[in-house]
Amino acid sequence: MEPDHVGRLMQQWNAERPDLDVSPMGVIGRLHRLADALNEQLRPVFAAAGLTDGEYDVLAALRRSGTPYELTPGELSASTLVTSGAVTKRLDRLEQAGLVTREVSAEDGRSRRIRLTPSGLELIDRVVEQHIANEHRLLSDLSDLERSRLAHLLEHWGRSAELGR
Repeated sequence: MEPDHVGRLMQQWNAERPDLDVSPMGVIGRLHRLADALNEQLRPVFAAAGLTDGEYDVLAALRRSGTPYELTPGELSASTLVTSGAVTKRLDRLEQAGLVTREVSAEDGRSRRIRLTPSGLELIDRVVEQHIANEHRLLSDLSDLERSRLAHLLEHWGRSAELGR
């Protein structure tokens, strides 16, 4: 079987620098390339609904929070793993589109609660179904066992990588 792009790079390095163990490139290089390819396949589902992937993340975080589908901006920032400034930009757009509202917190008048509107709830419920179907399609070449093993390995690696920070 012909090597893929990363395999060819590794062969070149092995020829030029046989003293280096370039095996990590086989994992990390392929993950980088795969992440780019996956993003190209995931974003069109969001774009068809008039959303960016970041806006989808905000709506999904609100939906996952359960009734009444509301969070503080800080909780959204933690759930979507982006800065509060990035959340604010996303919320501005989502509020203008009528998909979320910002309300003063009953507990603390200085803070806001972000809530899905009925339109936002309908949209995210529709888009999440399309997104999950798309993810199933993207993983269709892997068996259930391969998917399970890969998920476990990535979780394990992710946890150890986070500890190294």
